[in-house]
Amino acid sequence: MRQVPWWTVLAAAILVTACSDSAEVTEAPDTTTTTTSSTTVAPTSAVEAPATTSVPAETTTSMATTTTRPQPVPVEQLEIVSYPVPAGSRPHDVAPAADGGVWYTAQRAEALGHLDPDTGEARHIPLGAGSAPHGVIVGPNGLVWITDGGLNAIVSVDPATDEVTTHPLPADAPNANLNTAAFDSSGRLWFTGQNGIHGVLDPESGLLDVFASPRGAGPYGITATPDGQIYYASLAGSYVGLVSADGSVLELDPPTPDQGARRVWSDSTGSIWVSEWNSGQLSRHTPGTGIWDVWPLPGVDPSAYAVYVDEGDQVWVSDFGGNAIHRFDPTTETFATFALPAEPGNVRQILGRPGEIWGAQSADDSLVVIRARS
Repeated sequence: MRQVPWWTVLAAAILVTACSDSAEVTEAPDTTTTTTSSTTVAPTSAVEAPATTSVPAETTTSMATTTTRPQPVPVEQLEIVSYPVPAGSRPHDVAPAADGGVWYTAQRAEALGHLDPDTGEARHIPLGAGSAPHGVIVGPNGLVWITDGGLNAIVSVDPATDEVTTHPLPADAPNANLNTAAFDSSGRLWFTGQNGIHGVLDPESGLLDVFASPRGAGPYGITATPDGQIYYASLAGSYVGLVSADGSVLELDPPTPDQGARRVWSDSTGSIWVSEWNSGQLSRHTPGTGIWDVWPLPGVDPSAYAVYVDEGDQVWVSDFGGNAIHRFDPTTETFATFALPAEPGNVRQILGRPGEIWGAQSADDSLVVIRARS
């Protein structure tokens, strides 16, 4: 990794402007290994957000751990397998279920879907007329939580009964274009809306608050660190936001101007990984130090959409331009590439459980999993 001169960072910070939002389209492995160089950017006063009374100072997550991270499975031992879901579903996001299945948002079918990988059976739970579900995660108590742009609401589903509960956004936050959600350390559900909001729902009380996000439109992917801190990415704003408990945001600028930070994910140390849609790069922000590291994705014209960090701190990125999912090893700084079964596949989100990496091929009405060969 090479150091970037301070004047380069200063120039980049001055040039950063909000980018136009990309329109959301609701809609046997070929593996190669690529070694790529990275750029490391140390913090300077030019890229730090100015201190204000309403914006929290960035905190350092706990780095201490006694857990031995599992070693990555060799690429040649992995395979990518696809599972069809009902035609017209246009699956968007996925979340592994407690029963061994996988939840997915059937964005065009106004439903939450469930796939049983053992049988291949997929079923849909209707969410209501006008529903257009985007993100899905499983909460601490086992409920399935959905960000529903069509209903402009946060929706929960009880997997034991299929009961659907809707939490509408307030009247002064219409058409928020809800995106994704994550739970903080106190069990509150934070969420993003591309039309310029972020918000929080207390599942116990039902209280829901919405905040205007910095730089207007753009809030997209969101993640929680092991310590429960919340970060989101702004696609149109090209920044990463650290959210405090009161909803105020510390803006963190990646070193590449107009990079289009689309999704974010935390590793086991609390470092934040970012998929950069416009630049076709993967970047990492290290809290406390303020250092950014950047790696271009392999291929001719990559477009980094989703990012996910697995239990071994291997980083997975979906690439629209390359029609692939890449695995990045931070230790060796190398990529392994898995060609998607469909052309195009359009994997918009990645989530997993130990030994499995799941995504939805939104252009193909199918889910994919990368796992060790049986």
